[in-house]
Amino acid sequence: MFRRRYNKKKERIFNMAEEIKKEAPANFKVTIDNITIEVAPGTSILNAARKIGGDVTPPAMCYYSKLQGSGGKCRTCLVEVAAGSTADPRPMPKLVASCRTNVMDGMIVKNITSERVQDARAGVVEFLLLNHPLDCPICDQAGECHLQDLGYEHGKEGTRYEFKRRTFEKEDIGPYIQLHMTRCILCYRCTYVADQLTDNRVHGILDRGDHAEISTYISKAIDNDFSGNMIDVCPVGALTDKTFRFKNRVWFTKPVNAHRDCDKCCGKVTLWQRGDEVLRVTARKDEWGEVQSYDGKPGWICNTCRFDKKHVNDWMIEGPTKINRHSVISQGHYVGLHKPKETMPEVMGGRAPKLLMDIHDVSDVNSVDISALPGPATSKTFEKTNSNGKQ
Repeated sequence: MFRRRYNKKKERIFNMAEEIKKEAPANFKVTIDNITIEVAPGTSILNAARKIGGDVTPPAMCYYSKLQGSGGKCRTCLVEVAAGSTADPRPMPKLVASCRTNVMDGMIVKNITSERVQDARAGVVEFLLLNHPLDCPICDQAGECHLQDLGYEHGKEGTRYEFKRRTFEKEDIGPYIQLHMTRCILCYRCTYVADQLTDNRVHGILDRGDHAEISTYISKAIDNDFSGNMIDVCPVGALTDKTFRFKNRVWFTKPVNAHRDCDKCCGKVTLWQRGDEVLRVTARKDEWGEVQSYDGKPGWICNTCRFDKKHVNDWMIEGPTKINRHSVISQGHYVGLHKPKETMPEVMGGRAPKLLMDIHDVSDVNSVDISALPGPATSKTFEKTNSNGKQ
């Protein structure tokens, strides 16, 4: 009897679940900056905007889709929800973090079309730059720094901060990584990497408020096999590769995709070369600056591939890395560009313009010593005598 009751209850619960599935919409329609798309339930506003792409996508300094629990720290992805949903079209009174807010069916979101968002984002950028040093000329992250891009796109020219910036001593937190806490914006990405990719995390956030900092436990070195991925996820120059520091500027290097058979990681990387020399090795990034995924898994790379394999012969070269043409990294590489077609040789039957006429032979300019003239040169100075001896 007990089993019969249990089976009936189980069947009733199953039927209720099926009814809920039938009533629930397959996708939600959301409108972001007057562009309507359909996304799956549970999608955040930020990821929905990324499906649209372009300027509609809010910037993100702390959110990282490959790291669980990331987001909600930097507040750069604030958006205005003009209508909550079709069932409840009331607007949300405050700006919300798009990385932490899921879409609802019929939601209307304003990003670049909202003055409130633009003003708030400029304030967030100013807040992030309160203690951040303006040392871009000597920072290895210059040219690929997300905070640098954020400052140019959404920041203001000046700052109202008049107090002394906080400073920290540089700290080696392992044989390959140097921590420059003065540049850190406390995005927590590196701590999530250590939590989710390694067995023992020995660094984290110390103190609270404006005294908060990232450091290791009693200056213990970070020596796990995947610690180098903390460098890739850092949006600023707080965590730098000691094997690449001050060796070259990123826009002078050529990024190429390469791979190798590795028993620890996916082995798919980006080589940053200067000539035939491999200056550094990083994980491959997508258009949002996050590590690419392969077979549904993030393409994190091990320290062996990152720091020990610095020779071209260690890799199978696939080809140039696709870089946004607006990025400073693409300057001077001309990848995928076509040289402008010269029209003069085509018009003149393949002859170069210089073969048609030598202007110096015709004008006899070179036969006159202009410096020996008593005054400024005039047209009479260059008059030639014709075959009849007349001027």
